Amino acid sequence: MNDRKETDPLAIGLFSEIATVDQLMRARLSRALPRGMELSHFTLLNYLAGIQAERTPAQLARVFHVTKAAMTNTLGKMERAGYVHIRPDWDDARRKFVAISPAGLRARDHAISNVAPLLEKAMQELGPANVRAALPFLRRLRTLLSAAD
Repeated sequence: MNDRKETDPLAIGLFSEIATVDQLMRARLSRALPRGMELSHFTLLNYLAGIQAERTPAQLARVFHVTKAAMTNTLGKMERAGYVHIRPDWDDARRKFVAISPAGLRARDHAISNVAPLLEKAMQELGPANVRAALPFLRRLRTLLSAAD
């Protein structure tokens, strides 16, 4: 007798497609990035450019759903590349703040120009209306998965 509940094939199909799209997207974006730039660097630079404010490594780790150690490692590489500035908190020397540097902003802009043809082709093929319609669903799914942590 099998007491295991069968998982809905529709749910399995959904997560399988999303995982495959994620894998393909990461591979294509990684190939399009400037030499030496990792996908994690690009996404972090894009985030920092968008918020135009400093964040602590712990805040960034939460945003990107990684450990503080993983974020610290990434930030160290990015600081050595000149992409970010890391400064101590003047009120609490144990804490640091991270901001995008002018070189990081230029690198991010260069990366965007490299991936633009890929993004433009996808938008042209899918159509803006379909993308707009998919975004609320994907955001809701992200929220549900984030809450599961």
